Amino acid sequence: MDVNFYVTCIGDALKSHMARDSVLLLEKLGCRVHFLEKQGCCGQPAINSGYIENAKPAMKKFIETFEVNNYPIISPAGSCTYAIKGYSKYLADEPNWAIRAEKIANRMFDLTSFIVNQLGVLDVGASLKGKAVYHPSCSLFRKMGVKEEPIKLLQHVKGLELLPFQDMETCCGFGGTFSIKMAEISGEMVKEKVHHIMDVKPDYLIGADVSCLLNIGGRLEREGHPVKVLHIAQVLMSHEEELCR
Repeated sequence: MDVNFYVTCIGDALKSHMARDSVLLLEKLGCRVHFLEKQGCCGQPAINSGYIENAKPAMKKFIETFEVNNYPIISPAGSCTYAIKGYSKYLADEPNWAIRAEKIANRMFDLTSFIVNQLGVLDVGASLKGKAVYHPSCSLFRKMGVKEEPIKLLQHVKGLELLPFQDMETCCGFGGTFSIKMAEISGEMVKEKVHHIMDVKPDYLIGADVSCLLNIGGRLEREGHPVKVLHIAQVLMSHEEELCR
């Protein structure tokens, strides 16, 4: 299957390993991955801050870029995926653009739901020994209803024990610019999240949205907790022998 890969801004600028492993995973599962070089920011930061008009040029640029073919568009971030799926409502006053946006939205998939629901794969052949917690991001869990797919994939990782923890579905406090505009509230939310995570003493924190992982991982580091933070793509491309080096 031919697919497009949308790297996201964080994948491009901060977490290249996550982007690399997402591509390698798709290729491992038999996909021919296309990277459209004209892709850029999806406009999510402006959208989430309420600057819809300012975000429209980025939306239209994204639509134009990914209209060059009809392949599925795979993103390793639920937050970006959700933002793109909402383009048509923001462009409703421009019917032609709204129609084009809806066609793009129908081709958008987050990485985990694409693997499970489109490729029909649960076991990707990964192995990672240790105990882990999974943080379900609000974008995936609440907004898009992607609940079981990441869990199913992680349950098939050899040697990995998934641990439940208190209030695991509660927001970590990131919320894009919320963590900046409401820093004190956000700080208390991530502090509580880390407290619940450390109650079960995991070796790994796993998530499917890097923004949440940056937020929780930062708090874990500041508190001195030796928990390794991994995007799910890194886990699904992992092998025990590599981690023992």
